[in-house]
Amino acid sequence: MSTRIALGVFEMMNPSNGMPTWTDPRGRGDDWDRLEYWIALARELDAAGFDFLFFADTYGYATLEGIMPEQVAAHGIQFPALDPMLAIAALARETRDLGFVVTSPTTVEKPYATARRFATLDRLTGGRIGWNIVTGSSQSTTDELFGVTAQLSHDERYDAADDFLDTCLRYWEHSWDDDAEVRDRARGVYADPAKLHRVEVAGAHQRSRGVFAVPPTPQRTPVLFQAGTSDRGRAYAARNAEAVFIQGQSIASAAAHVADIRAQAEKGGRAARDVAVVTGATVTVAPTSTEAHALRTEYERLLALDDAAVMFAGITGLDLTGLDPATRVVDLHTDLGQTLVQRYARQNPDMRVGEILDSFRTRAIRGFQITGSPVEVADEIEAIVDGSGIDGIMLEPTFGGPHAYRAFIELVVPILRERGRLDPPGTEDAESSPRTLRERIHPHGGPRLPDSHRARRLSARSK
Repeated sequence: MSTRIALGVFEMMNPSNGMPTWTDPRGRGDDWDRLEYWIALARELDAAGFDFLFFADTYGYATLEGIMPEQVAAHGIQFPALDPMLAIAALARETRDLGFVVTSPTTVEKPYATARRFATLDRLTGGRIGWNIVTGSSQSTTDELFGVTAQLSHDERYDAADDFLDTCLRYWEHSWDDDAEVRDRARGVYADPAKLHRVEVAGAHQRSRGVFAVPPTPQRTPVLFQAGTSDRGRAYAARNAEAVFIQGQSIASAAAHVADIRAQAEKGGRAARDVAVVTGATVTVAPTSTEAHALRTEYERLLALDDAAVMFAGITGLDLTGLDPATRVVDLHTDLGQTLVQRYARQNPDMRVGEILDSFRTRAIRGFQITGSPVEVADEIEAIVDGSGIDGIMLEPTFGGPHAYRAFIELVVPILRERGRLDPPGTEDAESSPRTLRERIHPHGGPRLPDSHRARRLSARSK
């Protein structure tokens, strides 16, 4: 039996979504800040049967020695940017089945506020919301913007993230009994006070006390995504995540990540299949292979080495232009962006700084690079899924606008559907309630966290 593939799209609410492409006519330089653009995109994905639209996000931007390089503003390197969370309710209203995953950090936010926002969205979307948990992004800039003075190491940020998530889970899962919201007009009782529980948290990184103000939502807890693939990040994902986003760039490396995450999940008492793994993929497809490769070459011409250096520095804190090009990647050390540095180290421990930038220019933080005719692309996607054990593909844009997604929908989706890799059209009954995002990511489960998730073993009060 063919493995079903979950389909998502990776986006950011800025002009380019990665390396600068906004100047190209197929980019979104004139549309990225228009709500109508995002509504139209969401409608297309919903109609095509995609499972979710994923928004990466950060408060920060690339800096070198604390100063924004001129290229960031002049070239639009993930700058400027809007807050995607504020658009989700509007996108959900215009779609029926599509889920939405939004990035939110555990560093500069507060757990109660985060829990309230996601619970609100889960109710307004009918259970179609997910949280991409990040411990930080462009962290040095973000710390300055928020006036954070206490500096945590990479691993300490994950320790703090444990406390942050636990606090959210206590509010979502343990503050209200399932039947606490009664809405009894005859008795004049909205919620049964005896079935509400005061959360008490006094941890090393978080302190919070009170009753959650949002009643239980369709999923209670949003679907928990996590994207860190550093050693500490994978351990965090294995402990908490329901879906892990990796940027696999070879079948072997993706398979190793999948095996490690699931093995760690099992050691923690979870079932291996409780953790779905989704990889990014930049797909360039055209009616013929020749046309597709010509389109890919045209796309790569837009990507400049200097812009790549600035973007790399913003993620890792490392200015590669100031290093000896012969420096080995395994000798680079940073508390920021370890996932990216470790990726290159694992690919080739002998890789040098001079080689990194050229690779980063065309691949950046993206996943598999797939170029070809419709059949070639479908074949490669199947080979990736079957060879690595991943559960889903998250499409990344090329020129920035929706053209790459439309080509995939028109040329590749029918082939994958015919091969049993995607749900057949019309699977959702128009008269029935849409599935929650959790049920789309884990088709054999229900709308709530499974009993094997450690959230079930928490209580309203921390020990």
